Amino acid sequence: MDLSLTSDQQNIREAILKLCSRFPDEYWLERDRDGVFPLEFHKMMAEAGWLGIAMPEDVGGSGLGITEAAIMMQAVAESGGCMTAASSIHGPIFSMQPVALFGTEAQKQRMIPPVLRGEDRICFAVTEPNVGLETTKLKTRAERRDGGYLVNGEKIWISVAQVANKMMLLARTTPLDEVKRKTDGLSLFFTDLDRSRIEVRLIHKMGRHAVDSNMLFISDLWIPEEDRIGAEGDGFKIILHGLNPERILLGAEAIGIGRVAIQRAARYAQERIVFDRPIGMNQGIQHPLAKCWAQVEAANLMVMKAATLFDKGLDCGVEANAGKYLAAESGFEACHTAMLTLGGMGYAQEYHVERYLREILIPRTAPVSPHMILNFLAEKVLGLPKSY
Repeated sequence: MDLSLTSDQQNIREAILKLCSRFPDEYWLERDRDGVFPLEFHKMMAEAGWLGIAMPEDVGGSGLGITEAAIMMQAVAESGGCMTAASSIHGPIFSMQPVALFGTEAQKQRMIPPVLRGEDRICFAVTEPNVGLETTKLKTRAERRDGGYLVNGEKIWISVAQVANKMMLLARTTPLDEVKRKTDGLSLFFTDLDRSRIEVRLIHKMGRHAVDSNMLFISDLWIPEEDRIGAEGDGFKIILHGLNPERILLGAEAIGIGRVAIQRAARYAQERIVFDRPIGMNQGIQHPLAKCWAQVEAANLMVMKAATLFDKGLDCGVEANAGKYLAAESGFEACHTAMLTLGGMGYAQEYHVERYLREILIPRTAPVSPHMILNFLAEKVLGLPKSY
């Protein structure tokens, strides 16, 4: 069992950290303040070819695995960009997987390359108000018409919709009361985000201001049949293939945020002098940071185990969920401890750890809460009765 990165993987990490050094903490603080999408960062990653790290080579990708994608996204977050940087490029990294896996050859060639080149920006429109994690109860309706579908409904917590021109949309094509199984009757589409038919309403939130979150109000949106991915009614099964990679990547990003928080706190503890000595000499400072380091690095092993299993084509649901849970929890404690290490200055924006703390709450909360992950683990690992 070799737990170290290969030389190629280490080269990916170093290359990403070097690229991201062009965008220091001060850049991300300004984007947090002005709420402007980090177009320069997105463009740099596209031009360098990194957006296609996990996409097939025949559509312009690198043909690497989720393990390499996780290493990349971890380094992006660790650079200080945190969830703002990571979320700005999430779409190309894993949201196009349904097209790569289930699209026709014509769809792959038409849809994927413009996203990898940075020409198209995408949002992933699944979540709805009053539905939560009960995806099978989605109410957005795509009614069949000659040559396509007419769509009406609402979506919520849709990232990047303010700047996106494309969207991956999950909608019900067969009413729930007309299907044999509740997972049937949902279809997936990759189509234009037509703002004449979609009202995009910004949600003001605690953090990650530069990557917008929104409600979508869809009214008589026309989607041509050639924009449907896979067979009609198979949308739920298709998006299931992206759940584990999503958890793995979010876990990797949480690790990155935890690492940068610990690094900044340790550096401050070496430089801050109180009573004629650096506060880092005090065990009350050392021990919490050392504990956080141990927890973050242990969580990283579970995240990378899940990524390795996925790339081998093996079941990794337990590991992906456990990795996301451990990474988010340990990352949160690391950010909180870093803030406490800096004392009053930890609350000041110019020292950045308050931003880290706000952004680590994203992988801790989404796309599935820690409580639901524990429910899943209790059922799948411990054999306890399903609680939801």
